[in-house]
Amino acid sequence: MPMPDMIVPLKNLPPIPALPDGYTLDIAKPWDSQTIVEWVDANFLPEWSNEVLCGLSGHPAKVSLITKNNSIVGFAGFDLTFPSFFGPTGVLESERGLGLGKILLVDAMHRLMQRGYVYAFIGSPGPVNFYQKILGGMLLPESFPDGYSTPITPNQSM
Repeated sequence: MPMPDMIVPLKNLPPIPALPDGYTLDIAKPWDSQTIVEWVDANFLPEWSNEVLCGLSGHPAKVSLITKNNSIVGFAGFDLTFPSFFGPTGVLESERGLGLGKILLVDAMHRLMQRGYVYAFIGSPGPVNFYQKILGGMLLPESFPDGYSTPITPNQSM
């Protein structure tokens, strides 16, 4: 059974933590879209690149990036697949432990609040304790259906 979604109140968010020296946080730029989608596809779940592509199609983009030496080391999508949803998000394994995931998370929550949302949702949250500790998020009841459907499959008979 899939994990229930999480709801996060946006009223009393913590401040966005400072970046470690040498790292930059910014919204994705249109001219980097192909590179970003390919990077997400190569480093994380292939389905995530489809969601990121959605977030790169508008202006401003709804994908934040952390870079180091002009190379992507982490990303977060917000308001992508469903309104007020956070994710997908990921940080390269080699860059974990520096607080980059927390920075991406809190930054995305502030961006959702600036869009006028009162609550954010995290679909199928993996690190539940992480989200609860940082944001005070609460799991929705398991009986609440999520918004995802079974992906379509290519037609093999032509």
